[in-house]
Amino acid sequence: MKIQNDNTHNLAALKPVLQTLLGLAKKQGADAAEVTGTHGLSVSIGARGGELEDIENSENKDIGLRVFVGKRQACVSSSDLSKSSLEQLAERVTAMAKLAPEDPYCGLAASEKLVTHEQIDELDLETDDPINLQTGELFSRAKELEAAALSVQGVQQVEGANAYMAKSSLYFMTSDGFSMGRSSSQHGLSVSAIASDGSAMERDYDYQSTRWFEDLRKPKKIGTLAGERAIARLGAKKLKSGNLPVLFDTRVSSQLLNALLGAISGPAITRGISFLKDDLGKPLFSKNINITDDPFIKRGASSHLWDGEGVFCNPLKIIKEGVLHSWLLHSASARQLGLKTTGHATHSISSPPGVSATNAFIHNGDQSPKQVMKDIGEGLFISEMFGPSLNTNTGDYSVGIAGFAIENGAKTYPVSEVTIAGNLKDMFASLIACNDLKREESVNAPSLLIPNMVIAGE
Repeated sequence: MKIQNDNTHNLAALKPVLQTLLGLAKKQGADAAEVTGTHGLSVSIGARGGELEDIENSENKDIGLRVFVGKRQACVSSSDLSKSSLEQLAERVTAMAKLAPEDPYCGLAASEKLVTHEQIDELDLETDDPINLQTGELFSRAKELEAAALSVQGVQQVEGANAYMAKSSLYFMTSDGFSMGRSSSQHGLSVSAIASDGSAMERDYDYQSTRWFEDLRKPKKIGTLAGERAIARLGAKKLKSGNLPVLFDTRVSSQLLNALLGAISGPAITRGISFLKDDLGKPLFSKNINITDDPFIKRGASSHLWDGEGVFCNPLKIIKEGVLHSWLLHSASARQLGLKTTGHATHSISSPPGVSATNAFIHNGDQSPKQVMKDIGEGLFISEMFGPSLNTNTGDYSVGIAGFAIENGAKTYPVSEVTIAGNLKDMFASLIACNDLKREESVNAPSLLIPNMVIAGE
């Protein structure tokens, strides 16, 4: 079986449906409207014991309509693209909008901010890999993934050895003339290994997702690393409570950046629920820290030329030499704050646009993680985090972790059942970045050192 999803054809097929829906909304009395259409296909194949464990094959077509009647808005969505369904959709959402409370900040994006075809033609972000894999190829890769993890001495079993592929198309159109589509692809491998030493069992994992198949690591490497990580966690014990330097591995360091991005999003600022709401233009980090959001990274996990409102995107310096330079804004939050959108609106089928970064990353520092560990002597190396708790108003933060003790400047025994705690503003102010950044996901950071954190262990 060959996985086929011609994104160029899908984009062309979505366009007339959206044109019809816009016309119907205007006919029902909408002053303005926007429509989004998506078409996606994904296949995931899992292996267990060298046999096929499961296959998930899904395809979906969805449309979303947002209409404006004065300063009132409403949204609806459907997977039924028939003419009668479109008529009912337009009638229902316009009636909803007429009864909705007024929102003085809602509306389409300003026309002068919209992307142009000239801008599109200048940049090729390579988000859509033309390759189509057969399900047999995916099954072979899943089996290789499982076999590699099982080949690590001490690994008893493997769960979730999966190979997958996805293709998607999106078309966006507004009543003031914007009409554009884009497509993307995704290839991935993921596996979880369980190791045992006869008295205890530990689990760990590895995965990777890329836009292009040729950029994906080999199944053997991913499976072997998952097995080695599980073995390394055997014999884990608690760490004594106290205060220690904490080094966040690249697997988890992006969670600190995610906390920053959430705190500087327009909706959080306009609602006054961010611990950073009064810090625009102020230093949050040391002068050595720079953070960028770059939508133009070729084959980047979230690369795109225009946002969920059709606004042309640009690279944004969020943190420059430690100073917070910008919020992440869409049109509504920008209007409320008296600012201009930064092009960070996200598409939604059934609700107004949200706000999100594209490819955000903390720039590399000067030292490797090994050099940093050598300098601190004793501390805690974190490789996994779970159950984070964040007070968005104060920045107080705690999270359960697993990792390794740092003794005499190097990783030693594994630790678990430990909680770390601190305040994010204090953590940001003291944060030190290592030099091992990898841009594999939409939010990335190198290993990060916080010189002093509260450790709750035994």
